[in-house]
Amino acid sequence: MSRVGKQPIAVPAKVSVKVDEARKVSVEGPKGKLSYVMPEGISLKQEDSTLNIERSSEDRKVRALHGTAARLISNMVTGVSTGFTRNLEIQGVGFRAAVKGDKLDLSLGYSHPLLHPIPAELKVTVTDNTKISVEGVDKQLVGQFAADVRSYYPPEPYKGKGVRYAGEQVRRKEGKSVK
Repeated sequence: MSRVGKQPIAVPAKVSVKVDEARKVSVEGPKGKLSYVMPEGISLKQEDSTLNIERSSEDRKVRALHGTAARLISNMVTGVSTGFTRNLEIQGVGFRAAVKGDKLDLSLGYSHPLLHPIPAELKVTVTDNTKISVEGVDKQLVGQFAADVRSYYPPEPYKGKGVRYAGEQVRRKEGKSVK
C-alpha cells in the first residue's frame, strides 16, 4: 500500500468534509471552500475527526492514484483551515513590484512593465516594493502563481538579479577573467 495513502488525515473542528455519490469531495472551512473529484477505485471513509483514503484494487493505476488523492485531500483540509503562503523577493537595481487593481505590476528591467493578472481566489501583497506575498486556500494555485511570477526573470548566477523564492539559495558563478 501507499505509505502516504495509508496515513489518516486529521480534520480540524471548524472544517466539514462531505462526499456525494459522484465521488466529489467538498471541504469547507473558515478560509473558504474547495472541491475535488476522486478518481475511480479510490474511496473515502470518514470516522469522527479523521479521514481514511482506501483503494478498491491493486491495479497499477489505482495504486498510483492512492497517495496522490490522499495528499490532495490533505492539502484541501489544510488550505481551508490555515491557508497557504508563498513569499517572493526581487533583487536588482530598479527592480520593483506593485499591486494595481487585479494585476501585479512588475518592473524587471524590460522596456515595458509586466502586468500579471491576479486570480480572484488569491491575495497578493507587496511590501518594500521588493517583497511579494501570495496567500490563498488552494496550494496548487498559490504555487503556480508564484512560479509564473518567478519565470519572468529567474535569478541569474552572475549578479544574483531576478525574482526568487524567500530563502532560496542561488549558486553564484565567477565571471570571465581577463588574462
